[in-house]
This record gives sequence, C-alpha cells and structure tokens, in this order.
Amino acid sequence: MGTRTAEERQREIVRIARATGSVDVTALAADLGVAKETVRRDLRALEDHGLVRRTHGGAYPVESAGFETTLAFRATSHVPEKRRIAAAAVELLGDAETVFVDEGFTPQLIAEALPRDRPLTVVTASLPVAGALAEAGDTSVLLLGGRVRSGTLATVDHWTTKMLAGFVIDLAYIGANGISREHGLTTPDPAVSEVKAQAIRAARRTVFAGTHTKFGAVSFCRFAEVGALEAIVTSTLLPTAEAHRYSLLGPQVIRV
Repeated sequence: MGTRTAEERQREIVRIARATGSVDVTALAADLGVAKETVRRDLRALEDHGLVRRTHGGAYPVESAGFETTLAFRATSHVPEKRRIAAAAVELLGDAETVFVDEGFTPQLIAEALPRDRPLTVVTASLPVAGALAEAGDTSVLLLGGRVRSGTLATVDHWTTKMLAGFVIDLAYIGANGISREHGLTTPDPAVSEVKAQAIRAARRTVFAGTHTKFGAVSFCRFAEVGALEAIVTSTLLPTAEAHRYSLLGPQVIRV
C-alpha cells in the first residue's frame, strides 16, 4: 500500500464511510496500516471539516452538497429507531384533515402509520409515500408534480412548489438532512430545500421527525429555523440536555 499522506488517508476514510454508511476505528487502522490514534486524529480533522460525525469507536458520513445517501440505504439504517419515531409522530396528528408528508424514509414510515379509519388528505412530493397510501381506503393522496430526483424518488422544482403554494395544510411532517440550533433545518439540494420551505409556509403546524444522528449536522441549504416547528420527534439517543436546548427555541421535543 505504501505510506500515504494524511490527506490521502482522510480522503480514503471519507470514501469508505460514504460507500458503507459508517467506519470503525479498529478496522480502519488495520486497513490503512496505521495506529488507531492516527485514525482518531484523522476522524477529528474530518469532523472539523464537516465531512463525518464521530461516534463511539468510529464515525459516519455527513450528508453535504456533494454527498447524499439514497433512500435504499436509509431504509436499512437505524430502522427500529425510525419506526418508534414515526409512531410517536403520528400521535401528534390531532384533528388534522390535510397532511403534508415529506420525502425520505422516516416520513415514509409516518405515512404508513397514519390512521386508515378516518378521512385524510395526504399531500406529498414522494412517489414511495404516494404508493404506500394509494390503496388506503379513507385516504386521498395528492401527488405534487415536477422533476423526479433519482436518489429519493421525490418531485422538485417550480411545478412542485407552485402546486404546494395553492394549499393550506393542517399539519406538515418534515424531514431534514441536518438540524442544528444555530443553522436550523438543512438539506444538500437547493431544489429540495425550496419544496420543504414551501410546505412549511403552507402548513398551520409543522413537526420535524428524525433520528438522533441528524442533530448538530449541518448541510448546505437552510429551509427553516428550529422556532418554526411545533414539535421535534426523535429518540432517547438524543441526550436530555441537548433536547432541552432545542425546546428553549420553541418546539416541544418528544424522545421515544
């Protein structure tokens, strides 16, 4: 393999993290032929540059303008946590009759958990969400038109936002690639950001649902402040103190 510069090593670490979804310090040290401490130093440097988030014993890639995980990958990571979050998010439905469901795997689980025994109109840009609900008896599905993005199978661009602008929606379930107290809710793609921002403008109430890994992560395009949310639904893997800091900005924070 030969000796690599720190930069080459770090580029390789990012490549592996993006290809597999996470990296492990011990395995990287063996693969790269360096000490674990060297790998830890590399991961600290990469975290400082916003490319990875460190975990106990490893790291996972941060989604950015240049890298976004596919829906297929998301459907395999943190699934039990996402199911709990989706179930808790549906509890917030209240008397809503019109609901926006965002693109992404957690919102898809929310859509699947929505009650089937009462009339609901679901507005979505996500083809998988529309497909999951199309057969549901009392649910009427409005699929927003537009250009379909390949990784997430959701529609974007001016057709999508223009259609959304014509609605008043009781409740929007929103996902994001990152949520931070300083930068709010962010996503890598400006076209997606526009749709999310428009959905929040159209909605009377907005609920963010996402795993603990989204917190503190910052992506390229900001589409909402934390204060715009009525509630944040995540898991108990988000520390209590951190949840409290978010609640001080306005939303109720529910951890399941």
